Amino acid sequence: MALIEVRDLQVGFDTPDGVVRAVRGLSFDVARGTTLAIVGESGSGKSVATQTITGLTRGARISGSAMFDGTELIGADGDTLRRIRGAQIGMIFQDPLSSLHPYYTVGWQIVEMIQAHDHSTSRSAARKRAAHLLSLVGLPRAESRLDDYPHQFSGGMRQRVMIAMAMALNPALLIADEPTTALDVTVQAQVLGVLRTLQEEFGTAIVLITHDLGVVAEMSDEVVVMYAGTVMERAPRRTVFYRHHHPYTEGLLASLPARGKPGERLTPIAGSPPSLIRLPQGCPFAARCRYAFDKCLMETPPLAMVFQDESHQSACWLSAEEPVRESQRATAYEQVATP
Repeated sequence: MALIEVRDLQVGFDTPDGVVRAVRGLSFDVARGTTLAIVGESGSGKSVATQTITGLTRGARISGSAMFDGTELIGADGDTLRRIRGAQIGMIFQDPLSSLHPYYTVGWQIVEMIQAHDHSTSRSAARKRAAHLLSLVGLPRAESRLDDYPHQFSGGMRQRVMIAMAMALNPALLIADEPTTALDVTVQAQVLGVLRTLQEEFGTAIVLITHDLGVVAEMSDEVVVMYAGTVMERAPRRTVFYRHHHPYTEGLLASLPARGKPGERLTPIAGSPPSLIRLPQGCPFAARCRYAFDKCLMETPPLAMVFQDESHQSACWLSAEEPVRESQRATAYEQVATP
């Protein structure tokens, strides 16, 4: 049984111009001890989806279900969400500097979080636990750094502090929103190593939100590819990299820098994502897809099984039969290439 089961999650925001449909029909499962990566361009709905699950999108139009270890999170009251957040679901936000309070030491903030959920823990015991956590995530001289303020840490160290805080009560699920953004390659590798170590030690499930496919390749078990608020493709990690079906997934992979080929130009995805207020008819990716044909512009493809693999789903009108699919792709590409 999955630790968390999300079904048909819909999230919209009222604006003067209309309703922004930020998440449209998202579904996924995450089992204990596994990592699900949610990838896509900025604005695809990745962060909004996970923030909604934990009750952090107040005022939004929300429907669907998010069942966490037997508890329905969508529509849950504030007391239930506060009891679960931090204790059972840990969160690492994208910007650790804005997530940590600048007026309080990091030790005070970790201790406060521990005591907020576990009233039986004394302040001295919580402080000892905080020092152990900072040591666990690789901060040198952890005990002496408890009395330092967030601005006294580097970006990578602040990210580790956030990981320590998120893991303070050994949560069953960790939501990591772009945990390696703006970190150099060396620090990024260290942060990912910390997450893997914690997952191995505590059996924590991880939902990893990122646009970095290198991080996906290193960390994930399953991948959900989102675009314009909806799922384009869902499959195990190796399938996404080596036998993907959707043209958007292909475009994301093609835009990666080519290893061992210095000076080679990147291959960007042409165009821009559509407005989430005025979504186009048909497939939301059709206007940017090099393989689009008439049906793509008129009808929205369902998320369906492809390649006779129940673990692999794609929302695309291209055939799941490889010879037919390759023929469709070649024909569409020739039509675009012909002046």
